[in-house]
Amino acid sequence: MGFSGWELLIILIIVALLFGTKKLRNIGTDVGGAIKGFKDSMATDEDHEKTAHQPEAKNSKNSKIPDE
Repeated sequence: MGFSGWELLIILIIVALLFGTKKLRNIGTDVGGAIKGFKDSMATDEDHEKTAHQPEAKNSKNSKIPDE
């Protein structure tokens, strides 16, 4: 038992009348920003995990021990 297209349209119209289109637009913007922030933090977290598991490269320029 799902909703048909007409039933969803009627529900959408009722919600728009109750809350107003400006408030719905603001809620949509807030939810979209929250989802984008979540995806960005997940991507950053994955980048940190990848770099944390990689061994450090031994480079004589970056080494603190002077060459003799």
